[in-house]
Amino acid sequence: MAQQTTLEEWAKDPVDPEIRAHVYSLISALGGIGDDGTYALGTDALLVLKDLRKWLKFADQQLNRRDVARCMAEANLVKGDLLEILAKLDPKIVGDKLKHKIAMACLELLVPLTWPFEIDPQEATVNQVRHNAYIELAQINYKRSILQFDRARILQSAVRIALPSMAIPLRERSPRDDGIIRIALYFLRNIVMLSPPKSTPMDVDEAEVSRSTVIDTFAEQEIFQVLLSVASSIGEDFVTQDVIVLEVLFYLLKGVDPGKLFMAEKEKNKKETEELKDLIQKEKAMLAGYVRHAPTRHNRFGTMIWLKREDNNVSTISGQDVLGKAQKSLEHMDKSKKWNKPKQGRRKNDKEVEAEEFDLAVALTTSARKTLKAFTEEFLDSSFNPLFLHLRKAIERETDRVEDRHSKQYFYLVSWFLRAECSRRRTIREYNRKNPQSIDALNAEDESYGLVAEVMNQETFILLNRFMQKSQDEKAWQNLNAGMKCLTQILLTVQEMSDSALEEDQEIAENIQNRIFYEESTHDRIVYLLRNYNGQGFGYLDAVTELSHVFLRMLERYSKMNVDMQIRSRRRTRKIAKKRAQVSGEANDDTNDPGEQEEMQAAQKTVSERKFDFMRFCAKFINQGSVNTFVAFLKFFQELDTEQLKRAHRFLYRVAFKMELDVLLMRVDILALLNKIIKGPDGLDMQSPVFREWEDFVRHFFRTTVKKVQERPELIVEMLFSKIPATLFYLEHGYDKEVIVRAPRAPAELEIKPGMEKPEQTGVAVAVLVNQNKSDALRWLREVLTSAAEERRGWVAEEEARKTLAEQTRAERGEPEPEDPVGADIRRPPSILVKPDNGERRMSLFKDNKLRLLLNLVGFMRLGDTHGPEATWVIPSSLSSEELEDSINLIRKFEFDPPVYEDGKTAEDYLRSKAAGARRSTRRAEFDDDSTGDENDSEKEANGDFDPSVGPTARKPDAPRKTLRRRKRLHTPRELDDEEMELKAEKRRQRKLEKLAKEKSKAYIYDSDEDSDDEVFFAREEALRQKTLAHFKRLLTLGSTETSTSKKRKADEGGKTEKKRRKTPPKKSAPFDTDDSEAEDAGPVEVSSRASSSEPFPGVAGSESEEEATDTPLSSQHAPLGDDGDYDNAGSAKTSTPVAPKQQDMTMAGVDDEDEEEGTPVMRRPAARTRAGFVIDSDSE
Repeated sequence: MAQQTTLEEWAKDPVDPEIRAHVYSLISALGGIGDDGTYALGTDALLVLKDLRKWLKFADQQLNRRDVARCMAEANLVKGDLLEILAKLDPKIVGDKLKHKIAMACLELLVPLTWPFEIDPQEATVNQVRHNAYIELAQINYKRSILQFDRARILQSAVRIALPSMAIPLRERSPRDDGIIRIALYFLRNIVMLSPPKSTPMDVDEAEVSRSTVIDTFAEQEIFQVLLSVASSIGEDFVTQDVIVLEVLFYLLKGVDPGKLFMAEKEKNKKETEELKDLIQKEKAMLAGYVRHAPTRHNRFGTMIWLKREDNNVSTISGQDVLGKAQKSLEHMDKSKKWNKPKQGRRKNDKEVEAEEFDLAVALTTSARKTLKAFTEEFLDSSFNPLFLHLRKAIERETDRVEDRHSKQYFYLVSWFLRAECSRRRTIREYNRKNPQSIDALNAEDESYGLVAEVMNQETFILLNRFMQKSQDEKAWQNLNAGMKCLTQILLTVQEMSDSALEEDQEIAENIQNRIFYEESTHDRIVYLLRNYNGQGFGYLDAVTELSHVFLRMLERYSKMNVDMQIRSRRRTRKIAKKRAQVSGEANDDTNDPGEQEEMQAAQKTVSERKFDFMRFCAKFINQGSVNTFVAFLKFFQELDTEQLKRAHRFLYRVAFKMELDVLLMRVDILALLNKIIKGPDGLDMQSPVFREWEDFVRHFFRTTVKKVQERPELIVEMLFSKIPATLFYLEHGYDKEVIVRAPRAPAELEIKPGMEKPEQTGVAVAVLVNQNKSDALRWLREVLTSAAEERRGWVAEEEARKTLAEQTRAERGEPEPEDPVGADIRRPPSILVKPDNGERRMSLFKDNKLRLLLNLVGFMRLGDTHGPEATWVIPSSLSSEELEDSINLIRKFEFDPPVYEDGKTAEDYLRSKAAGARRSTRRAEFDDDSTGDENDSEKEANGDFDPSVGPTARKPDAPRKTLRRRKRLHTPRELDDEEMELKAEKRRQRKLEKLAKEKSKAYIYDSDEDSDDEVFFAREEALRQKTLAHFKRLLTLGSTETSTSKKRKADEGGKTEKKRRKTPPKKSAPFDTDDSEAEDAGPVEVSSRASSSEPFPGVAGSESEEEATDTPLSSQHAPLGDDGDYDNAGSAKTSTPVAPKQQDMTMAGVDDEDEEEGTPVMRRPAARTRAGFVIDSDSE
C-alpha cells in the first residue's frame, strides 16, 4: 500500500464514488423517520434489503474490497434502519408472512455486518487494510447498539424469526429452514465473539460491551433458554447447528474461572480479600526495594563514578544508587544492558492473538456470575452429554461443517465443564459438611459422574490423543494447549472419582486410569512436550507444567497401588520385527504370497507388554530439557500463585533429592535464580505460604553443590553449560562412560531365481535398480567398467609388445625357442581396484544388496571381511576386456530398455535371498525323489570331484534296487524311561565317535600359484585324478561281487531268516515310525545297503550342517546302494547281523593319500531317530 504523504491524498475519499452513490441511494430508499416520529418503511423495502445484501456479497466478499461495509457504517445503517425495522416488526414477526420476510432480510444483513473481520495476509488487498480499523470500531458500535437498544429486544427478535423453522420436525424441515436457524445462531455467536480491539482507541465504554453485559442481556432476553433447548435436542431435532452452539459457548465461557464461579459468596469474598492483601503486600515489597535507592534532595547535583574492573578497564556509571558497595554498581550495569533478540517468523497481530488466547482471565460482575453459574448447572444437568457426544462423532467423521478451530474449542470446553463439575461437587460437599441438618442440601456423593460420562470414555481418549499428536506435528501450540488442559482436567476428575463414596465411580476411575497409563505413547508424548518448550507463551508453559505434574503424581500413586502394572509399547515391537526381517531375509524372499504379506503387516502392528518401572520412567522424564522448562516457569515467580509455586518446588525437589540428579540444577543461571528467590533483590515475599519450603530447599541444595564441587572440581567449568548424559555420568562416577559401537550389519545377500541365463540375470538386476531410481549407480558402474576395459586392453597390448620384443631379442642372439611352452611363465593381468566416487557410494556398496547383486553378476570380487563395511571390491584378473565390454552393453541395453516379464511380474519378483534359497535346497534334499540329479552325480564321480573335507560322499547303487514291502507291527511300542533313553544316546555318541575315528580326512589344498609352474601342477592333478578313478572302479567291482555272495547266502538261509524275523519284528522304515529300540539293540551296524525309494518321506539325518546339505548333490543323499543282501566290508571276517530296512545314506571314504590301503571300510551315517517324519536327534549328540 502506498503511503499517503500529501494533504490531497489524505483528503481523498478511500471509497469508490460510484459504489458510495449506489449504496447511499439504496439506504435512502429503505425508509426513514415518519411524521409520527416512528420509523416508516419504504414501498420497496424488501427489494432494497435484498439489493443491499447483494452489494455486500459481491462487492465486498468476492472482490475483497470492504467498501460497501464502510459505506453502510458511515450511513449508520444498523442503528438507524435495521434495528428500527426489527423493533417496528417485533410484535408481528410470526403472524405476518411479509413482515417475517422483511425481518429475515434485516437479519441476513446484520450477520455479515457483525461477522468478525479477519485479514488473510496472503490475499489481503489495499482496501481491506485501509478499512480495517474503521470497520472494527463500527462493529463494536453495532454490538453496543444491539445490546443497549431500548425499544425492542433485538436478540429475542432474532430468535423469534427462527422459531417457525425450529417448530418444524427434523425430517420435514427444508434446507431453507435449516439456513434460517443457522443465521439466527450465527447472529448470537457474532455478538458474543466481538470484543474491543486493543490496538485502536475507541470512544465506547468497555463496560457496555463487556462479557458481563452480554451475559446479563442473554439472561434478560432468555437466550440461555434457547441455547439449552437447542443443545439438549442435538441429534434429535437439530443436527448441523452443533458447531454453532459450540462456538457460542466457547466465546461465552473462555477466560472465566469455573472455580470462582461455584464459590459461596462468603468464600468468594474471603478469597478476593486475600488476593487484595497479596497485591498490597507485593506493592509494599516493591516500594521497600525502591525506597532503598530512592532519590533524595541531594541527587539534583548528580553523581558519576568510575568502576575499575578486573582487567584494569574503567566503566562510567551515573546515579547516586551506585554509591556504596561494588555489587550495587554491577547490578546497575546489568540493568542497563538490553538485548533485542531477533524473533523468527511472522508476528501475529493483536487481533489473532486475542481470538486464539483463552488463558486471559475475565472478570465478571456479581449478577453475571450468578447468571452464568445457573446456566452452567442447567447445561451440565440436561445438555452436556447430548451436545458433546454429537460433536465428538462429527469431529471423528470430519464432516464439512467441522473446521480446524472447532476441535480446539471442543477440548477447551470439555476441560472447562469438567472443572466446573468438580468445583460444584466440592462446593456442595463443603456446604453439607457445614450444614449436616440442612434439608435443601444436595448430597453430591449420591450422584454418579454420569452427567459427564460422554467425555470420560475410550472414544474421547482416542480422539484426544490423535488431536494432540496432530497439533504437535503441525506445531499448533494453541490447539496443543487446549488438548493439555483437557487431559489434565480428565486426570483430576478421575482422581476425584477414585475418592468418591460410590463403588461404581471407583471402578470406573480404576478402569480409566488403567487405559490412560497403559499406553506408553501417552507417557512419551508428555515427556516430549515437557522437554521441548521453546517460548510458546506463559499459558502454554503453565499448561505443560501442570499436566506433567498431575500425570507424574497420579502415575506414581497408581503404580504403587498396582505393583504388577503393565504398559504397552509399539515402537520396540517394530524395531524387533525389522531386525528379524533383516536377519531372515524376509524382505527379499522369493514368495509373493498375500498371506505372508498380511502376516508381515500383522507382525509389525502387534504390540508388546512389559512391566512398568516408575523409576525408569522418571529417569526418562527428568532431563535437562524438562529442567529448563520448569526454570523458565519459575522465572515468573513473582506472578505465580501458591499452587504454581508448589508445583515448581515439587519438581525441583524430585530432581535434586529423590532422583539424585542435582547436577542438572548446578548451572550458573539456575543458581542465580534460586538465590534471587530467597535473598533478592526483588525476591519472593517472606510472608508467602511457600517461602519456608523454598528457603529450606535452596539451603540444602547449595550445601550439596558445595560438596559436589569439592568432590569434582570439574563441575566449576560445567556450571556454565547444560548437562548432556555423558557429562552427567562423568560427574557422577569420575570417568567417562564406555560406549560400545557396534559394527553395521550387511544386508541379506540376494540371488536370481534359478532358470535364467546370465544376460537375463543381469537384466533383472538392472531393472530392479532402475525401478528404485538408482540410475546414478548404473552410470557409475558403466564408467568403472569402461575404465577397467581400457586398462585391461592396454595391459594386453603391452604384454603382446613385450613378448614380441623378447622374441626379436632371442632371434638376434640366436637363442633357441623354449621346448615346453606350456610350462613357461604366463603372466596374468593385475586386478583392478574399484574406487567409489563419494562417501555415499561407498556406503551403498555395503548397504545396497541390489547393487551388490549386480556387481557379483558382472564378475566383481569382494576382498577382506565380506560382512564388514571396510571391504573393497576388485575386478579379478580372469575378466577380459571383451567380457567387460559385454557387461557394459548389457547394462546399457537393459537400462534404457528394461525387460518385460509374463503374467505381470516385475523384476523384483525374480529376486530372493540366498538364505531362502538355501532353505529351499534343504527342503528339496529331504523330500525329493532319489532319482533326481543322478546325471550330475555320475558326472562329478567321473571327474573325481570329491570334497574329502566335508565327510564321506554317497555313491550310486551297485545293483538294481528291489522294492521293499512294509511289515505290520506285531505289538505297540512301549515308552522308554530316562535311563534307557540316556543309554541309547550314549550308544549313538559312541557310534559317531567310531565313525569320526575311521574317517581319514587328510586332504589338503596347496596353493601352487607361487611355488610351482602351471604345467607341473596340472600334470600332478591329472595323475591324482587317474589314481582316484582307478580306485573307485576297484571299489565298484568289489561291491558287485559281495552283493552276489550276499544273495547266495540269503538264498541258503532264507527260511531261517524269515522265521527269525517273525520272532523279532524289525523296525519299520515308514516316516511315522516312533520306535527304533529293536534296531539299536541288535548291535552296531557297519554297513547297510538297503534303501527304499518308494517311500514318500525318506528319512534324512538331521545332524549335517546346512552347508553340507547344499553342497552335496540331491540324488547322492538318497541313492540306493544294493539289493536285499547285507554288504560285507573288505578285509572283515565277520558278517553283519541282518537289520531292518532303514533309510540311510551310503557314503564312501574319500581318497586321502597315495599309500592308503585299498580295503578301506565304508561307513554309513548313524541312524537318525525320527518321530512323525521329523528328525529328533540333537546336533550336539
